Amino acid sequence: MRRLVLIAMLAAPTAGCEPAAADRPAALLAAKVNGIEISLDQPRAGSAGAAAQALEKIIDRELLVQRALAEKLEREPQVMRAIDDARRQVLAQAYLERSVAARAAAAGGSRDEVRAFYEENPALFAERRVYRLRELAVSAPAEMIDTLRAEAARSRDLDELSVWLRARGAKFSAVSDPGGLAQPAEQLPLAYLPQLARMKPGEMTVFAAPSGASVIQLVHAERAPLTEAQATPLIEQFLAGRKRLETAAAEVKRLREVATIEYLGEFKRGH
Repeated sequence: MRRLVLIAMLAAPTAGCEPAAADRPAALLAAKVNGIEISLDQPRAGSAGAAAQALEKIIDRELLVQRALAEKLEREPQVMRAIDDARRQVLAQAYLERSVAARAAAAGGSRDEVRAFYEENPALFAERRVYRLRELAVSAPAEMIDTLRAEAARSRDLDELSVWLRARGAKFSAVSDPGGLAQPAEQLPLAYLPQLARMKPGEMTVFAAPSGASVIQLVHAERAPLTEAQATPLIEQFLAGRKRLETAAAEVKRLREVATIEYLGEFKRGH
């Protein structure tokens, strides 16, 4: 099953979130490797062990880099291209972060935006549930989906449906154990929630998926609502992250509009 979503997006680092230079801990000379100095950010409270592990990995990398340079690997064409690609990626990311940072600082979402998002997504908040689900991931052509839906409506459970699929040579796999997997609403695709909210324990439904279909059987559902106050910090982070992505996309679009881009060779025919 394709996993969303809100919590995953909130937890992921986004452009413009790096701490300001004044907030970063000062660099600390931590080691010398064949005379080459290695520095680390000063470890914060409770992170000394993690910093020590990070240092060992950096030392290992430095040893490998020194040997690669000694053998002049940086002059090999494939390595030169990889180094140039990495340099360009770092520069592009640095420009995007700087371009987005100023607007991202004030992009946390107004109170009206937070309230609107809360009210527009009751399945995530006011009517939030924790679902226990069983699932089969089925590899099937698009024309088989309606037949699969009809058979799922007739079957008593996923085990019976599995027998039907196996008899037709269909490829499928169980995503969860027979007892089901507990998942809160925010860990499910948003498009699934309206249908799941209407289902009763034991019922099955079929959702189209990139590789075929996902057959879901509801084992149990338990209400676990979040008030607007409880949801506000999560929504603010989500809105800020979305605005950062939108700002970055807008900047790339602007740069394309003012650039001269000429497609060549076989790529020219499609443009």
